[in-house]
Parts: sequence; structure tokens; C-alpha cells
Amino acid sequence: MRWLILRAAVPALAQGQPAGETFEPLDFLIGNWVGEGGASSKDGPGQGRGEFSFEYDLQRKVLIRRNYSEYPAQADRPASRHDDLMIVYAGEEKKLRAVYFDSEDHVIHYAVEASDGAIRFLSDPVADQPRYRLTYRKTGAATAFLEFEIAPPGKPDAFQSYITAKVRRK
Repeated sequence: MRWLILRAAVPALAQGQPAGETFEPLDFLIGNWVGEGGASSKDGPGQGRGEFSFEYDLQRKVLIRRNYSEYPAQADRPASRHDDLMIVYAGEEKKLRAVYFDSEDHVIHYAVEASDGAIRFLSDPVADQPRYRLTYRKTGAATAFLEFEIAPPGKPDAFQSYITAKVRRK
């Protein structure tokens, strides 16, 4: 029964179609990364640091991103840590999709787009909910720029920068 559920949820993978070529634009992200940065807005978490990795799994049928970010205590906030996991897969017609889970109980579904040396994870619009965009832009052989943006409920394309960071390969 599980197989049938997986097949309905991820048809391209369940039918054994190769996904290797589909992931090619994300290849520059494969490996372990460390970054420093923080809030680009007053509502953000403050300056922090973190690490993430992108690794293939299931015989290169999915790409797994594991991430954590730590933020020191500030005058008005205690220290905090954020952990998340994202699974990138080839959806219908081999278009890249991702599903994201985090330690704050968020589950977010993303479309994945590659253009102009950048990879963008754009959340599906959901009525009365914020919309998210996570972008990795390659800046060198072992460096990239990361930006996480949020659009308020009811304004799905009015993105405002929430976190920016410079990241480098470990």
C-alpha cells in the first residue's frame, strides 16, 4: 500500500524514470557548506551562523538538504537554533519540486527553478498564508550567496528579504 501512495505522490520517481539530468543545475550545491549572515529586516532572527549539506540519496533519485542555523541571545531574544530538512525530487514532467520540514513544525512545498546561476525554491501559494522564496546564487567555485524572502499573506509576490548569508564550501 505504501508503494501506491508513493507512486501517486511522486509519479516520475515511482515509475523508475531517471532524474539525474534533472538535478544538474543544483550540482554546484552538492557537499557541505558553512555560512554567516542574518536578518535583513528588523523582524528577522539577528546575526547568526549555520551549516547545510546537499547530498544525493536513493540512487540519485532525490537530493537531500539538511540545515541548521544558530542565533545568539540578544537583548530582547534568547539564543535559538533552527533545524530543517528538504527533499528535492523530480515531479511530473521531470520538473523539480521540493518538500521542506523544520523544527518549528512548518511543512512547505516548493517549485525549484534554475536560472542565471541561481537556484530558487519558490513555495506554492496558499490562501491566507505567507509565501517563501529561498535562493542560492553561485558567486565562486566554492562560495555562494543565500537569501530567504517572505511575502505576506494576500500578497504572494511581494517578497521582502528576511535572511541573507554568504556561504562557503567546507
